[in-house]
Amino acid sequence: MGKDKTIKITVQLGDGEKTFDADRGTDLIEVAKRAGLKDMVVAKVNGRLRELAYKLNNDATVSFLSATTDIGFDLYKRSISMLMLKAARDVIGGGESDYRIEIMYSLGSGFFCKLIEGKKDIKLTDELIDAIRSRMKELVEQDVKFEKKICNTRGMREKFIERDLPAKALLLKYRRSSRLNIYELDGYEDYYYGYMVPSTGCLKAFDLVRHDDGFVLVIPKKGTMELPSPYKVEKKLYEAMSGAENWGNQIGINYVGQLNDAIVAGRTNDLILIQEAIMEKQIADIAAEIVKNDKRIVLIAGPSSSGKTTFSNRLSVQLRTMGKKPHPIAMDNFFKEREETPRGEDGNYDFECIGAMDLELFNGTMTKLLNGEEADMPVFDFINGKKIFGKNMLRLGADDVLVVEGIHALNPKSTYSLPKESCFKIYISALTQLNIDEHNRISTTDTRLLRRIVRDARTRGHSPERSIFLWGNVRKGENENIFPYQDEADAMFNSAIIYELSAIKVFAEPLLFSVSEDSEEYYEARRLLKFLDYFLGIDVQSVPQNSLMREFIGGGCFDI
Repeated sequence: MGKDKTIKITVQLGDGEKTFDADRGTDLIEVAKRAGLKDMVVAKVNGRLRELAYKLNNDATVSFLSATTDIGFDLYKRSISMLMLKAARDVIGGGESDYRIEIMYSLGSGFFCKLIEGKKDIKLTDELIDAIRSRMKELVEQDVKFEKKICNTRGMREKFIERDLPAKALLLKYRRSSRLNIYELDGYEDYYYGYMVPSTGCLKAFDLVRHDDGFVLVIPKKGTMELPSPYKVEKKLYEAMSGAENWGNQIGINYVGQLNDAIVAGRTNDLILIQEAIMEKQIADIAAEIVKNDKRIVLIAGPSSSGKTTFSNRLSVQLRTMGKKPHPIAMDNFFKEREETPRGEDGNYDFECIGAMDLELFNGTMTKLLNGEEADMPVFDFINGKKIFGKNMLRLGADDVLVVEGIHALNPKSTYSLPKESCFKIYISALTQLNIDEHNRISTTDTRLLRRIVRDARTRGHSPERSIFLWGNVRKGENENIFPYQDEADAMFNSAIIYELSAIKVFAEPLLFSVSEDSEEYYEARRLLKFLDYFLGIDVQSVPQNSLMREFIGGGCFDI
């Protein structure tokens, strides 16, 4: 007897589920329609992530994801990038040997892009930007499908060499598999790290904005899928990213393939020494500015796993070499008593919000110290949820400097009564300039998540599942309490390390492989493993003990 021509499909919905029969070979786009779902971009089939072009040949349980989810938003960002590149090709004509557009790095709610001149003398003008934007809108209206094709790796590498996309070609040099997936959009082919949305009709929210010598591909906010209005370039962030790009150009490493080439050539130790020297100089320059301007309170903030603790220690060392006496202060010691802590919408204590801080006490204590008075520095007992006094009395001398670290350190509300002339604010984040290739960025968020997974497994005994599970709330807190205030900083320190993903790969891979297939965090673990597969690993013995890298992989000289 032959197989039944029908299969049973169960679609999980927010308020229950819907079960129906369908023909064998029905794709997920049709399943979503029959379930009454709109604006879906990807699905999980029996727990495995699948694109919507995937055809079902057996009974299945399906849950659909929109672009408002973390996974769906990743698809949206990749797809909108390919849409922009395809539209530019249609407008300008020719190929990458005539010109190419490179997607450089994240810049707030968008990606900074550059037009690289080739054989054609093409200038970036407002008229060109307008034409590309208009063509993108036309392609969205036409609802063109993203077609996936399986290709020979060697053959695609040769094609990318011919198209003058050297970073893509070099990346494939280190690919172990003989096959790879390529996407085609109305005749335009490209290689992308991850799935795409089913068609251009899903990509309704975007914009193009000129900035400096390039332009920004503006993307919507994940939760609302609405564009920021107006889009504003964060000046200090752009300057930091531009500086990182220039440094990458100087050492000839802007892409993963170039990093792998340097490792193969035995240049790992040189890279480590150069990176550490650059960081030490940047920290020394910040310390010199603090001393020059006679700042008494240094306030440091940045997102999770940016290396704030190591940076604070190294800054303190530099301040000591300049005759200052730094005193580390953790803002966490100024939490409100547990019973006074605000609760979030879920009813649990919200320790991330600024309302959880005893700002009156913090400002009063700092004012006393600035006035030369003795102050009782609290120590917060996190077990009992109370501040303890009388253990740490402090009075500032003429050369003393307070080095304050906390997630709200840059928020003006935190220092409402302190004289601005006494304060120096520093924003720190891992703003990597390294990219996978010309069109695939490395997310600074992924870098920080890998740092956190490795560090928390080593120092807190957290499983990778727990670190991944908590990451969503961590990111939510950063978006609300840290990123909005980064332009308040007097200095921005980039803690990205050129070799770090090759170093952290050795520690992260065993942890990520331990995540079981039935775990909710399995997909994210597999995605990170695929990402790390682009990198060659390195021996970390040569990483100095005071390196910011040691905060995560261990073996450092600071008490962290």
